[in-house]
Amino acid sequence: MDMIVRPTAELKGEFGALSSKNYTTRYLLVAALAEGTSTVYYPAHSEDSDAMRRCIRDLGAVLEEDDEKIVITGFGKKPRDVKELNVGNAGAVLRFLMAIASLCPDVTFVNTYPDSLGKRPHSDLIEALQSMGVEIEHHDGRLPITIRGGAPKGGKIRVSGEVSSQYLSALLFLTPLLDEDSEIEVLGDLKSKVVIGQTLEVLEQAGIRIDAAPDYMSFRVPGGQAYQAKSYTVQGDYPGSAAILAAAAVTKSDVKIHRLMEQSKQGERAIVDVLQMMDVPLRHKDGTVHVQGNGRLRPVVFDGDAATDAVLAMVAAAVFADGTSRFYNVENLRYKECDRITDYLNELKKAGADVEERQAEIIVHGRPNGLKGGATINAHYDHRVIMALTVVGLRCREPLLIKDAHHVAKSYPQFFDHLAALGASVEWVK
Repeated sequence: MDMIVRPTAELKGEFGALSSKNYTTRYLLVAALAEGTSTVYYPAHSEDSDAMRRCIRDLGAVLEEDDEKIVITGFGKKPRDVKELNVGNAGAVLRFLMAIASLCPDVTFVNTYPDSLGKRPHSDLIEALQSMGVEIEHHDGRLPITIRGGAPKGGKIRVSGEVSSQYLSALLFLTPLLDEDSEIEVLGDLKSKVVIGQTLEVLEQAGIRIDAAPDYMSFRVPGGQAYQAKSYTVQGDYPGSAAILAAAAVTKSDVKIHRLMEQSKQGERAIVDVLQMMDVPLRHKDGTVHVQGNGRLRPVVFDGDAATDAVLAMVAAAVFADGTSRFYNVENLRYKECDRITDYLNELKKAGADVEERQAEIIVHGRPNGLKGGATINAHYDHRVIMALTVVGLRCREPLLIKDAHHVAKSYPQFFDHLAALGASVEWVK
């Protein structure tokens, strides 16, 4: 379905942030890897987290769910022998489970999104798993991928961090279960280090011991460990909230979002700092972010690597700043559901934005009087692009039509409902 976004002068209201997708997928996985029963409170409901639910169930976990929690009886280090797993379009879920599937004799990850996840590379993780004695059949590092494992070996493991930190996270989930101790060395520059902090936080909560170097470039993992059955509470999601906060920043607004912890390890918490740097009237106290926007923004220069999933929303706000903004160290945006630099900026130009790209930078020449709009936008099946373009549409003089906007459900199914409740003029069309 497509979405028409019309000019919206004012946003007002409050609600609780949706639950974190990153933490939900990690808590579901460590619960599945435990022997015994764990409880995950306030799990996210999105296509990504649903993919993890579906796949751990296929691998032998038992899930019971109600409105506030999921109770999971795990399979420990002995997943069920399944022939096929379907992660949908969820890249992190695929990569985490590629590592866990190496405990199975023969699993094929199917390719149901050939134009999105099907184009993303996984070679760095494949090479690391192959070095551990796992046989893998693949198509130039892309789906479909068949893993013939059963007995992966620990020891000295090398993995590149140049494309994604998800490969390293995958190995951190797997190696504690192996008989041998492991030493993991990260090659090249590690992208999204802050997300590794989230992985380590969840592993520690699950009773796993890992000795990490301060720069996260090497790890010692004792073998023979067991995940403990625990109770976990999922915190509010900054990446999803980033677009709502950006929308409040570019309009006249009085918007409160609750359940956003000040001390969160989510790198996308930086959306709050960036908006404050842009002179957006904003307070963050007791887990609530309160934006009283006036539509006036200063430009900003920001290192986006620590806040990858909030950069597109920051760029959307910068489109209306009075001056030139620069977001650097963001090359890993090119390896997401789409190329979030080239593809996103091309769509912004259709709406009338003045933007430039470099290999690892986005440059935004702000237009504080708004954009012309009146364009049909291809969001490239990418939930972050959909949300960010919606923010831009609020300040266009003519409506934007965002094609296939229903793909926002990958991470934030209620996004348009929440925006509409705040007063945004958004309408589904078939």
